[in-house]
Amino acid sequence: MQAAKIHDYGLIGDGRSAALISRHGSLDWLCWQRFDSAPIFSHLLDETGSRWSMCPTKPARCARQYVEHTNVLETAFVTADGRALLIDAMTIASEADKRRMLVPDHELVRRVTCIEGEVEIEARIDPRPDFGRARSKILHLGELGIRWEIGTQLLTLRADVPLVLGSDGVVTARMRVRTGEAFSFSLTFDEEAPAVLPPLGSSLHERIERTIAWWRAWIARAHFDGPYRDSVLRSALALKLMSFAPSGAIIAAPTTSLPEALGGNHNWDYRYCWLRDASFTARAFLDLGYIEEAQAFGSWLVQATRLTSPQLQVLYDVYGNGPHREHEVPSVSGYRSSRPVRIGNAASMQLQLDMYGEVIDAASQLVRVTGILDRDSKQVLRDYGRYVSENWSRPDRGIWEPREAPRPHTHSRLMCWVALERLIGLHQEGRLDRVDVSALAQQRDAIRVDIEQRAFDPVRGCYMGALGCGELDASVLLMSWYHFHPGDSPRMRSTYARICERLGAGRGLLYRYERSFQKNEGAFWICSFWAVEHLVRGGGSFEDAIEMFDAARRYGSDLGLMAEEVDPKTGDGLGNFPQAYTHVGLISAALSLAERHHAALPLRGPSRSAREVAR
Repeated sequence: MQAAKIHDYGLIGDGRSAALISRHGSLDWLCWQRFDSAPIFSHLLDETGSRWSMCPTKPARCARQYVEHTNVLETAFVTADGRALLIDAMTIASEADKRRMLVPDHELVRRVTCIEGEVEIEARIDPRPDFGRARSKILHLGELGIRWEIGTQLLTLRADVPLVLGSDGVVTARMRVRTGEAFSFSLTFDEEAPAVLPPLGSSLHERIERTIAWWRAWIARAHFDGPYRDSVLRSALALKLMSFAPSGAIIAAPTTSLPEALGGNHNWDYRYCWLRDASFTARAFLDLGYIEEAQAFGSWLVQATRLTSPQLQVLYDVYGNGPHREHEVPSVSGYRSSRPVRIGNAASMQLQLDMYGEVIDAASQLVRVTGILDRDSKQVLRDYGRYVSENWSRPDRGIWEPREAPRPHTHSRLMCWVALERLIGLHQEGRLDRVDVSALAQQRDAIRVDIEQRAFDPVRGCYMGALGCGELDASVLLMSWYHFHPGDSPRMRSTYARICERLGAGRGLLYRYERSFQKNEGAFWICSFWAVEHLVRGGGSFEDAIEMFDAARRYGSDLGLMAEEVDPKTGDGLGNFPQAYTHVGLISAALSLAERHHAALPLRGPSRSAREVAR
């Protein structure tokens, strides 16, 4: 069975890993122990890959939604005989829970309740760890369920209905439920023996309710009452799903190798933490009132980069180490035959100078809110300042990470300017001492001259993607966001006009650069929110900003999730999903709109929910 469309998936998680579930109730992607671990279920990337389907035996209409203000997923099935509701969640145990009882490393629960009539449901569970390459021993333990032993790791499936283990290793269950009846499954993972087996029945239902309460308590802390509140809160919840609780790191996406173009080979592993996301992520957490999350993220930034300081890697794993060595998995066909499937990411060793500006800007945002900048962090920032001063003129790979020769990218120069500007600001505020401000200012001013003289094309009337290059690039719109130029400056207005003319990909969409046409890529979603930021800062009317934001956000899925790119022809999501960078872009743009105008705006009414269909 072919994988669903990328944007048709829902995401559940527990702050350490995540699972993708199709709108028809098929769990097609799950990595345990961590986001970047080998997959347990991999149908997302292989039509013959492993999955956990759960659906009626008769034709059914489906609708789904998240339980309000949570990351617990509901899927409604409506057949000719009745209606049923499937709830999917990774359970979350509080620290108090962990102190008073044993809990597994991870637990994923699936519970079906018949709302009306009767419905026959069939489940097929076929875990094949590491794309089927890992050897596992399967044991049927009777009332203790079915266990897969994968080295020292234990995967245990239990249910309150009979489980049948076939000779092919596939577990099946078939049950008919009538109004008010329910049944449940619990899949647990433990890194090593002994396995912890949480009780089923009412206890499992209580764990779901506790998980719902945890998510609602978390999102209730959000400080945002402006327009687009529902979209902002959903993006915050999605961002939290991609946060690794033990370290504070935030991954780019919970998937690997979902293509930027169907059938293409631009398929990358995004289950790591990009420093480039730092500035927007810090703003999202801080302005929404999540100070603890912002501090944890800031601490991770400092710890992760300290070992290589003053040089930065492009990306790190959730504990601040380098990613897996990039390699291909030839036995896996890829999402809709988009090969290759890659594990690891070789971009980690590229020179990308823009990261220095992102990291220093994030640090400056954090210290201005928290007032905290410890001695080690100060030294790291000083080291970065010296490195940028000495290296800003080098060609690099830039924000889009092309695997080709380095170039003098305009955005990289901009972010080096941001790095020095923020360091000077921190010193002037009395937060960073022992800084040679005169030397930093000299280099900062030299960068500005370099950009203004060499990156602006007077013939086309716009800033280009690289100095002395004739290619347009949407990343230059961030000049107004970082206050390099005001949005209403003649250069920025003409740059925006040229970008819309050449990179416009349909209502509310922009390509990231001109080569996107040659590569048959989709529109790069966050570029739309950069355009909103530019318009809000004087690059156009406030009405133009509202129109762009409304158009861009409506490409989101019915669950409010957003991919890396959008196919302008179909509106389908492309690239790894969901994408943290896109969600922080939406949050930031909404915050900017709210700052500019606090009046309530009419929003599009919601579609029918899963509960409405089930009732």
